[in-house]
Amino acid sequence: MIYSLKIRIISIVLVLTMLVVSVPSIAFAKDVEGERVTLGADLDESQIAKIYDDFGIERGSVKELKVTNDEERDYLEGLVPDRKIGKVALSCIYIKTEGEGLSISTNNINWCTSQMYVNALTTAGIRNAVVKVSAPYEVSGTAALTGIYKAYEDITGEKLPELNKEVGTEELVTTGQLAELIGSNEATQIINELKKMLGEIKNMTDAELKQEIRRIADTYNVEIDDEMINRLVALCRQMEKLDIDALREGLLDIAAVVDKASKASSSISNFFAKIGDFFTSIFDFFANLFGKK
Repeated sequence: MIYSLKIRIISIVLVLTMLVVSVPSIAFAKDVEGERVTLGADLDESQIAKIYDDFGIERGSVKELKVTNDEERDYLEGLVPDRKIGKVALSCIYIKTEGEGLSISTNNINWCTSQMYVNALTTAGIRNAVVKVSAPYEVSGTAALTGIYKAYEDITGEKLPELNKEVGTEELVTTGQLAELIGSNEATQIINELKKMLGEIKNMTDAELKQEIRRIADTYNVEIDDEMINRLVALCRQMEKLDIDALREGLLDIAAVVDKASKASSSISNFFAKIGDFFTSIFDFFANLFGKK
């Protein structure tokens, strides 16, 4: 009886060990050279402290840059109302260049979604980075792109193509405006559909392109007014000036990252399901063991 009990306990320990070993190992390393923080130039000290708390890092541990309102206006003026740009710079970002794909998280950003940032940064030429966007209180988040561009260029020592940065900003703003009409998910999907078709769109007249936009909108069961359609046409004409193959590759990268994240989430769920079953079996084992007379 005792020998049989020992065998069963040893078996349980072995199973637990195998489950723990099967969990992918995670390595954490601090690469200060590949990290930056950009702060809005008009933040006060208490707001800066809050931003660093949001980012989960200590001030001084990462190189810090400042972004002014004039720098933000370089990309936003003419795309969004002046009142939305304001006269002060408040948006902040933390960026670490690593891994594959873009991972974006936001705090106090009420207009731009993480996926909007991913798409705009891909257009600008940024493919692999972890980015956190924050502000001391709720802001639209459009100005944060300026900080990301500046920090990324400081890390790599290379300038992103100016046209790509301008089009990336225009894409973010246009997607946000479209999202106000039809929802952020549908807006992002429609923009991506148009990016996939840029090779064909180049040969379309504006009238044909407008018709194509309406067709795509119908597939998502949404309606887009004429003013918004004109903005989408203007965005497409700007994107045509970029490397279309690179934009298409960017979309494939995004799809691959989303697929990988989905599989990882499923794997984690399965693992914890196994853990749950395992501890249930332990409970049942001891319940049966001590329930016997």
